[in-house]
Amino acid sequence: MDSNVICPKFEKAMSLLGQRWTGLVIYQLLSGPQRFCTIESSIGISGRVLSERLKDLENQGIVKRDVYPETPVRIEYSLTEKGLALKPLMDEIQQWSQDWVKIES
Repeated sequence: MDSNVICPKFEKAMSLLGQRWTGLVIYQLLSGPQRFCTIESSIGISGRVLSERLKDLENQGIVKRDVYPETPVRIEYSLTEKGLALKPLMDEIQQWSQDWVKIES
């Protein structure tokens, strides 16, 4: 295999994680199950975009949606085993950002 050719699986993973807000949604859910409004307010994302990202992540098997039959209905989002497997990657990105990313004032 040519070492200059990008692996299709790597390319798909980068495309998924590179979508705007996706990494922040995953990072937010690393702290445990959360309701839609909590995620929305924590990262400052619009409800429409958050809904799209959660659906994408659910379709990829990274996020699961739990509906609790209460009044009113409670819906929580959490990471699946596949989603939790991203924790070491997110930790490394966080450390890299601390070491190398400068915030312009």
